[in-house]
Amino acid sequence: CHRFMSLQRLVSEPAPLLPFLFTAYSDVKKTKVRQWLKYGAVHVNGVSTKRHDHALAKGDKIAIRPQKAPPETSPLPPGLRIVHEDGEVLVVEKPAGWLTIAKDSGKGRNIYSVLMDHVRSANPKLKVWIVHRLDRETSGLIVFAKTEDAKRTLQQHWQEFDKRYLAVVEGVPKAEKGTIRSYLDESNPMRVYSAAQSEDTREAVTHYQVLKQGHGRSLIQLTLETGRRHQIRVQLSDARCPVVGDPRYGAKTDPAGRLALHASHLAFKHPMDGARMVFDSALPKDLAALL
Repeated sequence: CHRFMSLQRLVSEPAPLLPFLFTAYSDVKKTKVRQWLKYGAVHVNGVSTKRHDHALAKGDKIAIRPQKAPPETSPLPPGLRIVHEDGEVLVVEKPAGWLTIAKDSGKGRNIYSVLMDHVRSANPKLKVWIVHRLDRETSGLIVFAKTEDAKRTLQQHWQEFDKRYLAVVEGVPKAEKGTIRSYLDESNPMRVYSAAQSEDTREAVTHYQVLKQGHGRSLIQLTLETGRRHQIRVQLSDARCPVVGDPRYGAKTDPAGRLALHASHLAFKHPMDGARMVFDSALPKDLAALL
């Protein structure tokens, strides 16, 4: 499949998206171009768009990632949603309560087994690879690879990913925005601790900004510079603003019946052609209601 063959274009002057596509891909039938738009295959600067009147600016990069039309009924369990799929990458939005992969006991709903069934329903020889993980209690965006080469490339560039989270916390941070730096001891499988710098700790860096306040709680956007286990939960607890619904790290309330932490934004380079991929997931309604 020559999916990336001559499918990228650079905008030389402002124009609406659809007329530009008709001109830039004049060797493709117009019905096919409209299908690209309908099924989210058109990416402007790495972001999928379906709007025919999207305003293009000079210098914008257009990439086409053709995909099969989604089935009328999704085979995925309720709550799980595939937000992007191509030959190398799967991006999934998961609800709280799902493991990334089953533990040693084999118990627990996990995304890995669901996605394995999903890809093998089309081709029994296909499989998926884990690129990173989200805690069971955390909802939001997670990336899987569909080839071992893609997995290797994505993991090698993991520190270059733009990773943002939204958290509803108890209380209000002392400053509206800032950076939290600490050293975390991850040796205990059940709980991570902040500790003095040593051979047993790793530095954790989180940038934060308060977006909203209400009912004695705050909505905070967090951008990870490092990706340590339970990093956000530990550092917010240390700042005396534990994540709502997180008694392990000091929370006293659990009105939503879940951890109020959501992986809301992921941006990275596609492992095949280096095109920038950008994905956003809105704060779930049950967490928004906490404010």
